[in-house]
This record gives sequence, C-alpha cells and structure tokens, in this order.
Amino acid sequence: MNTIEVNVKDTLSAVSAEQIKALNPAAEKAMKMLADGTGAGADFLGWVNLPSEITDAHLADIEEAAKNLRENCDYVVAIGIGGSYLGAKAVIEGLSDSFSQLRPEGDARRCRVIFAGQNIGEDYLYELQDLLKGHKFGIIVISKSGTTTEPAIAFRLLKEQLESQLGKAEASKRIVAITDAARGALRQLATEEGYKTFVIPDNVGGRFSVLTPVGLLPIAVAGFDIRALVAGARRMQAATAEGVENNPAALYATTRNALYGAGKKIEILVNYNSKLHFLAEWWKQLYGESEGKDGKGIFPASVDFTTDLHSMGQWIQEGERTIFETVLSVESTAHKTVIPTDEANLDGLNFLAGKRVDEVNKMAELGTRLAHVDGGVPNIRITVPALTEEYFGELIYFFEKACGISGYILDVNPFNQPGVEAYKRNMFALLDKPGYEEASAAIKARL
Repeated sequence: MNTIEVNVKDTLSAVSAEQIKALNPAAEKAMKMLADGTGAGADFLGWVNLPSEITDAHLADIEEAAKNLRENCDYVVAIGIGGSYLGAKAVIEGLSDSFSQLRPEGDARRCRVIFAGQNIGEDYLYELQDLLKGHKFGIIVISKSGTTTEPAIAFRLLKEQLESQLGKAEASKRIVAITDAARGALRQLATEEGYKTFVIPDNVGGRFSVLTPVGLLPIAVAGFDIRALVAGARRMQAATAEGVENNPAALYATTRNALYGAGKKIEILVNYNSKLHFLAEWWKQLYGESEGKDGKGIFPASVDFTTDLHSMGQWIQEGERTIFETVLSVESTAHKTVIPTDEANLDGLNFLAGKRVDEVNKMAELGTRLAHVDGGVPNIRITVPALTEEYFGELIYFFEKACGISGYILDVNPFNQPGVEAYKRNMFALLDKPGYEEASAAIKARL
C-alpha cells in the first residue's frame, strides 16, 4: 500500500539540505525523549504508542455504542471543544459527501453527527435546539472535568431537552459520556445517571486524543471504519518509530524548524480539496497550542485553494517574506467528472473539454507552487494517496509525531498550554464566579 510522503526540495531556496540535516541530532534526541518519557510533559505521552495498544475488544465496544446511537437517533450531538471536537470533525468532514447534510434521504449507513460546545453562541444553541425538536437525538459529551464552560453550557441545555422529550430514564440510554476514569463532575453525573462511558486516558492531552474514544466514537457514529483509521495510524507509528533517515515526521519537523531559524515565522497549511478544511483547523490547534509558548513558535495558518487564491493569493505571492507553505496534495479523488464541450465556447474553456476537473485542479496546484516558490515562499509538499480512513489515520499520527519532535527541537514543552487559562480567569471574574471576587474587583476597576 502507498503511504503519505514528504518532499522538501522546494524549501532549498531558503535553507540548504545541510541546514536541515544539521537538526537531525536534535530530532534524534527528541525522538528518544518521546520514546523514553524523559522530556518535558512526559506525563502526556500516551498518544505515542496508542495506535498499537488499541485492542479489538476496545474497538468493538466503541462500535457497539455507535450502533446503539445510530439505530435510535436521527441526530447525535457531539459536545466538546478544542481537541475534544476538532479531530472527529476533521475526519468526518474529510470522509463525508460534501452535501450529505442537505440530502433529505440521508445515508442509511450513517447518522448525522452535529457538534456543540465548541462555542458560546446563543443563536447557534437556540437553532440547534430548534432543529432537534421532534427528532430522535442522542448526545456524546466529552470532557475530562465536566466543568469546561462551553461544553458544560451546551450539555446542560441539551440534557434538559432530551430528558423533557424522553424522561430521565430513557434519556440516559442515549447519552454517552467520555470523561475521566474516576474524577470530575461528569464522571460523578455519569455514574449517578447510568450513562454509558468511555475513558479519556490521563496521559493523552486533548489535542492528541483523536485515536481515543474522543474521536473514534463520533467517527464510528458517522458510519466510518475506525478499524481502518487505527490501522493507518499503526502503519505511521511503525514508519516513524526509529531514526531520522526515511522518517517523514522527522523530516517535516527538522525542515520547518530550519525554516523558522531562517526567519520564516508563519506556516500556512494549504489544501486543494475542500474536504480538508477541518483537518487544517485541527492542525492549527495541534501546532499552535503545542509550540506557541516561551516567546517562541511558528504561527500556524491555513488556506483552502484555489478558493483563497482569490483573497489571500496576492499577500502570499508578494507580501512580507516571513512565510512558508506546507501543501497537502491528494493524489486520487473518489469520483470522476469530465468537462464537456460547449459549441458556443463563450467562456473560452473548450481547451479543457474532455479533461477531468481534478486534472485542472492539479495543474492549478502545480502552477501555484511554482509561482509561490519563485516569489520567495518555500514549500513543503505532503502527498496523500487518497482521502480514506487509512490515510486519515496515517496523517493524524504523522502530524502528532512530528509535532512532538518539533516542539522538543524548539526546546519547549509541547504538551502543556498554560496560556489558555488567562482568558478563562478574566471571563470568570467578569461573570462574578464564586471564588473570583478579588479578581472581579480588580478587573472591573480597569474597565
């Protein structure tokens, strides 16, 4: 089977092959720290060997829970924020029919998975509750603590709605909690109410949790093959386990750090397939939260091409030269569409007649890469054979492993996120949360 590949030749105008290779010892050291648990954040390395440790029995348990929800629900609402929703959203969007939500007949294999708790949007929550009226729905609530503000608000609203519709006893059969093994408000509630539960491992942080029930259950509910997803991740785990030679994760990590050292402070993840939009959103959290600390870190941005060539293309081509691009290039599409001949040819496109749409897209990709490299924007190219469960599994683990290596090369702790708490403290103080009285008085005095 083919696998994803990393090509860095279009970065060599900005950094030399020798500069990239000079970081190999740091990458080797980083890989050893990941394997031995001797680096900063070692308490959160459960993801490193996770694919090979997932058992058939565990997958069967997730599949059974997914089957129960699918058979009893028109919609399943997955409640979570950050890594507790982005990974599942990325895979589901990447594998789904682009218009599945608009097809009245739906898809008999799949249940419509909706996401909530990823914002504090009053209109969003009102409209979601309005949609669910008169429909059979279930809830997957994802939170280690059960007290994270955004998902806790959504769960309080939707739990009340489901219980009003079915009664507490029946509603409890349609709620699955993914939470801490023993602690926290959600664990306590799940035990009291008898919810089906899955555990978020203590040693796996949210942004690395796609291959735990956090990601696997919503993906299975949506009707996709989680065994194939895990199999792809296992292949990439093996491919990136040792050494830096022929190791795609190490090559990506060393190249991006070499570019960072050469003044390229912004990395733009580029796709030419709209199904990858939410993979980029997941990637932005993974790298931004892992590396953006201690006054360091590449800023992760993303664009959907060719769409954003008509908005961001000018800046990328001729703006400040502090950027590089990582291009996700998908070799094969799932469908075939051929451009027809038009006798009048008023649009002047008959020169494309008989060509597949994807051939045009590929030439747009190649032409853009050439133009951007000529314009001083180094390009890393990651080739993905196709958008399937197996290759999504490979891609997820690839980016996770490269992130751990890259963070250690940068000499930060890739597995904490101390800066995330600052806005929460301010928000709680402004909302007069009990225990924040002193902070509330101080912050209100500033306003």
